[in-house]
Amino acid sequence: MSLPQVVIVGRPNVGKSSLFNWLAEKRLAIVDPTAGVTRDRMTFLLHERDRFFEIVDTGGMGIEDVDDLTEHIEDQIRVAIESAALVLFVVDTRDGLAPLDFEVARRLRRQDAPVLLVANKADDRVHEPQAAEFAQLGFGDPLPVSTLQNRNREALLDAILERLPPPSDETAPEAEMKVAVVGRRNVGKSTFINSVAQSERVIVSEVPGTTRDSIDVRFELDDKSFVAIDTPGLRRRKSVRTDVDFYSLHRAQRSVRRADVVLLFFDAMEPIGRVDKQLADYIAEQFKPCIFVVNKWDLVAPRKIPTGEWAQYLRDTFRTMHYVPIAFITGQTGKNLKTLLNHAQMLFKQARHRVGTGDLNRVVREALLTNPPPMHRQGRPKIYYATQVDVEPPTIVLFCNQPLAFSKPYRRYLLGALRDRLVFGEVPIKLYLRRKTDRRGTGRELPDLAEREFSEQEFADAEFSASGEDEEPLDELESDADVQETQ
Repeated sequence: MSLPQVVIVGRPNVGKSSLFNWLAEKRLAIVDPTAGVTRDRMTFLLHERDRFFEIVDTGGMGIEDVDDLTEHIEDQIRVAIESAALVLFVVDTRDGLAPLDFEVARRLRRQDAPVLLVANKADDRVHEPQAAEFAQLGFGDPLPVSTLQNRNREALLDAILERLPPPSDETAPEAEMKVAVVGRRNVGKSTFINSVAQSERVIVSEVPGTTRDSIDVRFELDDKSFVAIDTPGLRRRKSVRTDVDFYSLHRAQRSVRRADVVLLFFDAMEPIGRVDKQLADYIAEQFKPCIFVVNKWDLVAPRKIPTGEWAQYLRDTFRTMHYVPIAFITGQTGKNLKTLLNHAQMLFKQARHRVGTGDLNRVVREALLTNPPPMHRQGRPKIYYATQVDVEPPTIVLFCNQPLAFSKPYRRYLLGALRDRLVFGEVPIKLYLRRKTDRRGTGRELPDLAEREFSEQEFADAEFSASGEDEEPLDELESDADVQETQ
């Protein structure tokens, strides 16, 4: 289970981005009176009272974007709400109830996640009676807050923590693996599903686009039960013209989000196209374990083209996903299908693995000693402590003195070291850099991880608190641009 996400929603200009910055205690999201400034989702990792969770900022619901990006903004909001463990429905105390507030409420009632109504801009107690009218929206009494006057932040955090789901049970029984099968149209996804299910569960046709909805197919392998999710074949967004195409696209993306492992299919007889790259990017954004599956290999075999040539073609095309394994199969005959599914199980286990604190810090320490971080402003940045805070994806936090002093190449080096020396060799890792100081407020600098020996218990008992610079979630799946994790 991923870290719980607390998603901030509401109509334009109610102070969602201000609330996001206020909870994060950092100026991360752009705050502007012009409606529509926020378009994409932004996330920030919070650590409050021994709980890690992510807060997510979204664009205003119901806005007509001046750059014709309304559909994109709405899609970002929808995805955020679907992944939410808790929704913060923000309203404007000064403006009072607006028609768009009722529209937002109507949309939220369709979701399963609990909703906490937050009445922003209640700058003093005089404004609090005005907030009571928002109870008409059907989500109980609102919690009045003011980001401008810093009112009731602790009360809001208390309310959030009360409503978050309990921490995942590390001793829970092994879950059923869900495998999403994605790719362009007519690459053989449905044929593959029928082969693993050993029955005609899905219509197979030469006509592209036969599958119009995501279909769950349960099957068994070595006495274990699994779910294969057959998804509609995707095409370029500008080619999506009908309602059927539109919903097929979003259902396919939703299938990727709820899958444990994603199989990205390629047609061995066709070159890699733009849609393939867009799919790979989307899988990467979701931090999903993935296998590149080259299907219809029986058609290539007579040409005596080596598998290594196609594999190198994939590596050259998807350079930032160099760790993703590659499989060559023939879905119609079932060749190599069992090997593929066994490999998917391995990725599933890797993504669910939790590394001990001592082992993790030893790996980080070895990486620092082997290749110290470059100097930054007449000093060398230091890492004090590392911990894994979640699984699926493996989420690791490095506490350091200057997060922004670690260059992008060095951050990629750290990710490579974690992947090479831990059990996460073939799955994405979500990495956060956080600034930490001594909680006791003595001003004494914490000892550098690379300069001392340590014990497991020492790290288990360590106390740290956040302050100072921004954090950045990082992953090798991303491009050279700074990563801002949004899913």
